[in-house]
Amino acid sequence: MAALTNSNLDISASIAGILNEKHCPEHLQVMKTFTAALRDREFRCGQKQAFSRLLKVLTRLSEDLQAASGEDEDLQSVTLQLQLIAECFRAQRNSCVQSTRNQSLLRIQHCICQIVVNLIHINLFILILPHLPALRCGIQFLGNLAVGNQMCKDNIWQLSFPNLLLQLLSVDDEKTVNYASMVFHTCLDEAKVEELSEPQNIELALRVMELCRTQPDLDWTVLIATQHFLKSSALVENMYSGMSHHDRVTLLELLFAQLREEDSEECGVPASVARFLASSFQEGCGAVLTLATGSASSDEALTVISLLDVLCEMTSDNRQFMFLQDHPDLLVTTVELLEQVHAIGKASKNIFSAAQNFSFSGDGDSSPVISFKAHLIRLIGNLCHSNTNNQNKVRELEGIPLILDNCNIDSNNPFISQWAIFTIRNLLEHNTQNQQLVAELERRGPADYSALRELGFLVEERDGSLLLKPVRKDS
Repeated sequence: MAALTNSNLDISASIAGILNEKHCPEHLQVMKTFTAALRDREFRCGQKQAFSRLLKVLTRLSEDLQAASGEDEDLQSVTLQLQLIAECFRAQRNSCVQSTRNQSLLRIQHCICQIVVNLIHINLFILILPHLPALRCGIQFLGNLAVGNQMCKDNIWQLSFPNLLLQLLSVDDEKTVNYASMVFHTCLDEAKVEELSEPQNIELALRVMELCRTQPDLDWTVLIATQHFLKSSALVENMYSGMSHHDRVTLLELLFAQLREEDSEECGVPASVARFLASSFQEGCGAVLTLATGSASSDEALTVISLLDVLCEMTSDNRQFMFLQDHPDLLVTTVELLEQVHAIGKASKNIFSAAQNFSFSGDGDSSPVISFKAHLIRLIGNLCHSNTNNQNKVRELEGIPLILDNCNIDSNNPFISQWAIFTIRNLLEHNTQNQQLVAELERRGPADYSALRELGFLVEERDGSLLLKPVRKDS
């Protein structure tokens, strides 16, 4: 076997020895030395012949491993083959770092992608512990091969989409899934997201969203969802229809986090996604009412609660989504749902009833509808901001007395009085008819109008009616 020296190593000759001789532990050491040397940028720029011979070694190892899988082969020999394969992948992985030349060389001259994908398939087929390092290193190599090189990205995508990627994301090995997610993210672009949206490929997108829920520490899957999935209305709609309610909640939580970022105007979520989510809220919002029975919480209801949170954030003075003020019947649905929830809560003691329990036991047990009524009021306020038509519509729906009836503190709805104040302000602003309605309201039992004082209005009782007057600044 050709030996390595400490300077001006005859790498090509050493690798040729691996190709022509029976595999032995010394070959593995040759590969490890080559892998380490490739960390040096200058060194990895001049290894064209070594790469060519390395490819032949990898091809021979692939053939030997494939033959070994069909017959009784010495375990020690197979283990050495797998170690050599893993080291070949590590060497090629290192060779691609910050080297477009090497990436293209491996892709064009050596057709490396097909060989690597074939080996990954073999290792998936025999998914036992000794195969995992080779599997992981092969995936890492594909990732490094793709970084910053569009031709390599397209080649890898063509060979791995959708079946191989789906298989890799379903392996019971966190590192394998993480590396496969990195490859997936690196290859994605707008055109590939369109492919994902097609019904025959949607299972791959659903698997990514499932991983976002079950393994939230895998940053790559979260990046795939937020940087690519949420920007495609077709993909969001197709995923949503095929998702479990738990995964829908995860999708909505990721969207909510995107909206909360400082530069939410540039979050990239298209208007069509906002319309779709508004319609989904309208269609499914009745599911929340089932929670009043005291039975186990409905998964569909939890989805509705998350949809409401997203719609509140979208309409919080975000110009990109203020067209939702004109979304057909969204305001009507929200006012009617608030009316139903409020009536159910007053009819008997249940999950929607107002409470004054401000003790915190620290047991982590909280109601799924905490703040739900407050957020309904918040959404009404958002939809009425500087919108006369919606202000009038709430008055016609008798929503103003309903909101005034929620100005009291409620431990099940933190800040509900503040959101009620905010909404009443938006309803009264530049709307004399709404102001007159509040001024003429008849008192129906005890009411606390201190909230209106915070808006700059004073409520006085006169001849059985309530008059709304501006508060003097010195009062």
